[in-house]
Amino acid sequence: MIAVTPSATERIRLAERLDGVAPLLLVADLDELRRLIGVPPGPAPAPSARPPTDDALLIDSARSTARSRGREIGLTRLEHDLLACLTTEPIRVWSYAELHRSVWRDEGRERRADVQSLVKRLRRKLHELGTGVAIDAVRGVGFRLTDHQQPRVSGSG
Repeated sequence: MIAVTPSATERIRLAERLDGVAPLLLVADLDELRRLIGVPPGPAPAPSARPPTDDALLIDSARSTARSRGREIGLTRLEHDLLACLTTEPIRVWSYAELHRSVWRDEGRERRADVQSLVKRLRRKLHELGTGVAIDAVRGVGFRLTDHQQPRVSGSG
């Protein structure tokens, strides 16, 4: 799993939460990632030049976008924060209260309608990307991020 976030605090939090779940690479930005994996510097390849089999989901926090299969979608702040939250522990079921606290940053509130509406919009965008990543409802509890093809969520931040 690869996580890209400029925040050192967020990288530490991800390392603590994902310890032992999967191999984890934490980087501050895409340039650092390219250096680590040996991609020569230069302009990024055009979306059409990316291999169509690359179906991992990559979240670019700096640009507030999500990419998969060479396609990219813009995310609102709330959509980004929800997706980033869900990717920190992809198989964990997040309660409505936890999601509300993480996305809207207000304590003691649990407005299910807010969360459900945001999930609906984000599901539509993930579907547009054509990724196998989906937000699944767990009745009476909340939501979790799953990959119906294989667990390859590769970025968060």
